[in-house]
Amino acid sequence: MAGRLAILCPGQGAQHPAMFDMARMDSTANRLLDAWFADPALGATLRGGLGEERFTNRIAQPAIVAATLAMWGALQATIARPALVAGYSIGELSAYGVAGALEPVDVIKLAIERARLMDACVVDGAGQGMVALSGMPSGSIDDLLARCGFYPAIVTGDDALVAGGPAERRAELAQAAIAAGGHATVLPVAVASHTPMLAGAVAPFAARLADAHWLTPAFPLLSGISAEPVFDAYKAVAELPRQIAEPIRWRECMDALTEAGVTVALELGPGAALSRMLQSRNPGIACRSVSEFRSLDGIRAWLERQLD
Repeated sequence: MAGRLAILCPGQGAQHPAMFDMARMDSTANRLLDAWFADPALGATLRGGLGEERFTNRIAQPAIVAATLAMWGALQATIARPALVAGYSIGELSAYGVAGALEPVDVIKLAIERARLMDACVVDGAGQGMVALSGMPSGSIDDLLARCGFYPAIVTGDDALVAGGPAERRAELAQAAIAAGGHATVLPVAVASHTPMLAGAVAPFAARLADAHWLTPAFPLLSGISAEPVFDAYKAVAELPRQIAEPIRWRECMDALTEAGVTVALELGPGAALSRMLQSRNPGIACRSVSEFRSLDGIRAWLERQLD
């Protein structure tokens, strides 16, 4: 029986100056990138993704979306049709471009607006930040977050999550997690994504999505806040804005891929965090990231072998 393919769209954290290079090996994707970089509304932002500003929210979100969609443009005509697509954080917006529900250039513009609205929620003198926690003892996470003024942002495993809260207490949270027997990593992010601290961005982003030109997705997507499949614009407009200020259930999204019978998963990059998480949670799914290959032909050949 033929395998079932899932496409994974990454969030922030692994962006780098060469993240567009492999997509440019394909003439179609190269033309897309040239057009985006020449666009007055997009070019300066995307060029920022190649430099030291690539970790700032306003640059990172659209640059990652552009890199993801460029890679999809390089591959989509020559690989099997996906059964599902799932995106992590800003990657959920990319997923709508992958599924054809929104035009890629519109997705990048929406990413610019999403980042702007999220940044506007950061009050001067009250910075925000995020910390990744893992290996936490059972029952310890909720109390630890409450004591440090943090919220669950992305649930990634049974004993792991990303938390968002006040920037000045990131070190305190990390130290407390380590003292409790877990692991902690302070992330290079300046907003507390997927927490109530960004509630002010939800309604205006919902209005922008409602005004967008939506098409029927070519295949279903997974909603980050519910881990349920999305088949139409109505559910997209209802749930995609909410994930700005509500926790992402990535653990449940990974389980939903398994339940859907997915046998192969390809992460579009940059980075390989999603494919590694999914492989760890379900070793029966063959998982790779495009960042692990040297060429587009290598990606295609691997997919053909896995999906036979």
